[in-house]
Amino acid sequence: MPARETEAIILKTFPLGEADRLVSFFGRTSGRLRGVAAGARRIKNRYGSTLEVLSHVQLRYVERETRDLVRIQECELLESFHRAQSDYGLSTGLALISESAERTLPEQEVGEPMFRLLLLAAREVERRGSWEVPLAYFAFWTVKLGGYLPPLELCVSCGSVLGEHAGFHFGQSGGLSCESCRKPGMRAIGKPGRELAGVFASKRLDEMELPQDSAKAVRELREAALDWIEHHVERRLQSREFLETT
Repeated sequence: MPARETEAIILKTFPLGEADRLVSFFGRTSGRLRGVAAGARRIKNRYGSTLEVLSHVQLRYVERETRDLVRIQECELLESFHRAQSDYGLSTGLALISESAERTLPEQEVGEPMFRLLLLAAREVERRGSWEVPLAYFAFWTVKLGGYLPPLELCVSCGSVLGEHAGFHFGQSGGLSCESCRKPGMRAIGKPGRELAGVFASKRLDEMELPQDSAKAVRELREAALDWIEHHVERRLQSREFLETT
């Protein structure tokens, strides 16, 4: 089979055998694929730091007709996020971004908006030296691009305009509930968090500077979006547990 080439973002790698790595990557022209990087676990290998989480690379691979995995031939580093990758707190944020993408992206489906979103989020974690706003922005847009962002203005139960203390759940109807319709145990998402969603929807992350008192709104919107992602993929995001300890 002829070799293919794509600009790609590394999502995750797994040990495979004694010397190889299984690599999940999101190609700009290929969509999400998994491939084998032969010899990538050896001390001396040709991949170097190109297989770090969210590295931006130019990747050459060969598809095999009878196998689901492609064979990675070459991987050239286009953009590294070394500062974030080498810091435990920042790398945990990167890990949650990559895991969310790995879980939500359909296999072999090209998605230019998602590719640009991943790259933007990684760049901003590196530039800001913080994962809080980039992760919230990424999680919000993952839900929005996926088509499962609930309405953020009206109560799903009574149709009234949501006030200061709305909550949400994953019942049969889904959506947000007003103060009168909220039930015990619902996660809160206040008016500032919902207004922040409007800011995220209208501005690029790299052009955004939020006021210092926005931390609660960022946290509420991030946690809501991550809950919506977990509900959509029907499983817990493992790296989210590590994030909560940083």
